[in-house]
Amino acid sequence: MARYHIETYGCTSNRGESREIERRLRDAGHHPVDGPEEADVAILNTCTVVEKTERNMLRRAEELESEVADLIVTGCMALAQGEEFADADVDAQVLHWEEVPQAVTNGECPTTTPDAEPVLDGVVGILPIARGCMSNCSYCITKFATGRIDSPSVAENVRKAEALVHAGAKELRVTGQDTGVYGWDEGERKLPELLDRICDIEGEFRVRVGMANPGGVHGIREELADTFARNEELYDFIHLPVQSGSDDVLEEMRRQHRVEKFRDIVETFDDRLEHWTLSTDFIVGFPTESEGDHEASMELLREVRPEKVNVTRFSKRPGTDAADLKGLGGTVKKERSKAMSELKREVVLEAHREMVGDRRRVLCVEQGTGDSVKCRDSAYRQVIVQGATEHGVEPGDFLEVEVTAAETVYCFGEPVRSAAERGDGARTPADD
Repeated sequence: MARYHIETYGCTSNRGESREIERRLRDAGHHPVDGPEEADVAILNTCTVVEKTERNMLRRAEELESEVADLIVTGCMALAQGEEFADADVDAQVLHWEEVPQAVTNGECPTTTPDAEPVLDGVVGILPIARGCMSNCSYCITKFATGRIDSPSVAENVRKAEALVHAGAKELRVTGQDTGVYGWDEGERKLPELLDRICDIEGEFRVRVGMANPGGVHGIREELADTFARNEELYDFIHLPVQSGSDDVLEEMRRQHRVEKFRDIVETFDDRLEHWTLSTDFIVGFPTESEGDHEASMELLREVRPEKVNVTRFSKRPGTDAADLKGLGGTVKKERSKAMSELKREVVLEAHREMVGDRRRVLCVEQGTGDSVKCRDSAYRQVIVQGATEHGVEPGDFLEVEVTAAETVYCFGEPVRSAAERGDGARTPADD
């Protein structure tokens, strides 16, 4: 768990993004502090309205860099002129705001409070299915707060899911420190059973499965992939944090998998599902990571081509075994992080560009910036629909869209109207 400090500049939209960042950080167990001098990480949400503002943002970034171990820059200047920070030799991660919460975690598991209960946030239902994990990663401090896995029964979790759906949830987010080891405290691997039971609930909704470490998923990979294949309610999406492409580094991290197990899972899902999204995480600059280890991670990223990638520069957490290791220099971590982030953007943008021209059925999940809505297709890829009021679209709606443009983090889509909606006799493929 990290202590964070966030500063926001600019318009109402930036302030809204910062509020959402803070909400997600608090939900993950991170703590705000009063100033950068007390923080593990500082987050600078930038504005770029005029040249003077840009100079102020660079100056403030330089000041924050000297006060904290890790600096994250997001907001308008980060998106429009992110290279300016590198040119000014500011040691920072430059990220889209939606990438910020995961980047703060340092590769650790998410955490929840001991009495975590389901929460309905708009049309999104948050369903914590268990607390704790079965791992002992050398860099993770979360395990000190959560302990070993503690799994409520399948029946209890299904009752909670059913209550969320009846209360209006259209998207259920199944969460936990490590969803893949649900039931292990009772000597069973119960995630596939739980997902089947949730998908049997009456109603039209979608289910997203939260982070599952490869070590827990490997033994149930075929059963789990089959569960995804037979339930259209499940987003064909899985978050498998590999953390490194080097077995030597994975051993030092005390991860419960090696690279080949990660590949096995990816190949199994490739065999079972036609379209699916792989999300993964890499920790860059672990103390024992050599140049060869880093290149192995780069090669794995090129090979498996995940559509969602979180790149985190290693930082020490007090009390963890990895904190006692002699760290790599900041310049080394910065260069490796920059190289991997550039490759990530290439891989993700290519995947999104391949969607342009496709028609997808999506679920509108939440309001976006201005008059837009954020939607998800069947593989949990984000599609932004602009002009929501004009199109009569709001969170909770299912609709057909044509993907019209692609960005690194999301795509844009236009609703496809039926013949009845158009008021003419012509038909489109969406009408069939």
